[in-house]
Amino acid sequence: MKITILIIYGIILLLIGIYSFLKIKTPFDYFLAGKKTGIWQISGSLLATILGGSAILGTIGLSASQSWASSWYILSASLGLFGLLPIVRKVYAKGKFTLPELIGQYYGESARKVTSVIIPVAWLGIVAAQIIAGAQILVSFFGLGYSIGVLITGVIFIIYTYIGGQVSIMKTDLFQAFFILAGLILTAFLIPADRISAIPDFKSHFPFNDSFSPFDLFILILTFSSTFVVGPDIYSRVFCAKDSKTAFYSVLIVALILIPFAFVLSYVGTYAATFHQDAVNSSALVNLATVYLPEWVSGILVAALISAVLSTAATTLLTTAMIISEWFHKDINTQKSFKQTKLFIIGIALLSMIISLKVTSIVSSLLLALSFYSGAFIIPMVAALFNLPYNKRFAITAMLAGGALALTGKLVMTFSQPEAGQFILISGFLANFVLLFLPFGKKDKKEAESEILQTD
Repeated sequence: MKITILIIYGIILLLIGIYSFLKIKTPFDYFLAGKKTGIWQISGSLLATILGGSAILGTIGLSASQSWASSWYILSASLGLFGLLPIVRKVYAKGKFTLPELIGQYYGESARKVTSVIIPVAWLGIVAAQIIAGAQILVSFFGLGYSIGVLITGVIFIIYTYIGGQVSIMKTDLFQAFFILAGLILTAFLIPADRISAIPDFKSHFPFNDSFSPFDLFILILTFSSTFVVGPDIYSRVFCAKDSKTAFYSVLIVALILIPFAFVLSYVGTYAATFHQDAVNSSALVNLATVYLPEWVSGILVAALISAVLSTAATTLLTTAMIISEWFHKDINTQKSFKQTKLFIIGIALLSMIISLKVTSIVSSLLLALSFYSGAFIIPMVAALFNLPYNKRFAITAMLAGGALALTGKLVMTFSQPEAGQFILISGFLANFVLLFLPFGKKDKKEAESEILQTD
């Protein structure tokens, strides 16, 4: 039954991909799905992108040490989306294809080119996290070797993204979001309720416990939540909406859905950590599926996990390839850029596969990439989008210094001294802030008024 469900699911995705390929007439269709997408498709795509395999398996993995506080991982994403709401209409109005193109409007052509290099480097870790998650699913459910899992996962990602682009992603994401929600909710309902009393007490382990402090939450919001306020993959969904109203309500709907889902996911992870202590990440879900679930539910769960991984991987792959293409072409809406972007999809996936063979921790790969990105771009983009009086002269230096220090701090936290690493990470954001605002003063009055008029 499990194999049958997966085969049917795979055939449906393949048919949608072929259909999408035939519908693509211009690069604009491939990159933004013709900018005709409605509220439910945008909501489904946002949800499927956020609840990638790295988020699901990562949260379940964190449950072993953080218990109910692991729900903060998804709750932080919801907080970030609520932070995006005040500026989402402006992002839609000002943006066209990618975040670097938007940064270029505020900070100039040099900043756009630097951004088009920095973001793809950071986003290699995001793509790698999805490949790691996909490989772990294949290893756990089908007993494959990890390297074979990486190879199969990477090839699937390349084919799916290469063929249909944004058209196939938008068409399948709503379908995939349903599978993700259904698979995890069914799992939560069908595991035995009579053992709930044995799992850690909710009030004692949420919002904080010995393994997750208020300061840990602050770091998570700083480096993770912020990437939903200013993030290439999130903005790529926003740019596909047919109008700003669609973009706004899609972000709001997903922000609300994530709140209860965070606790469902944490419950499944905490249950697995309590009664299946030898299993981690995807293995914990495998044990739950094997021991407690009917085969058809287990099949839906596998499809849900694969959906989660595939959706996020396709979005990040295409977005990263588009950003690299923008380094060579300021306007990527051309046939030449279209062909190059497809080649970049292959190259990025191959590099991410190599990374995933060396770094096998989903959360480590994900948070290392996001720390670098958030340290570099969150403060400059928030300053620009909220019309704060930033200083453009040192913008590139601020981005590079902030990103480098934040990444260094995260590396020190992960591999050496957690407390020292946290302060180094925070210093990256402070350095970024100082270079943009102090001591060089505010923009002169004429420059500020001119940019505000251009923005409006």
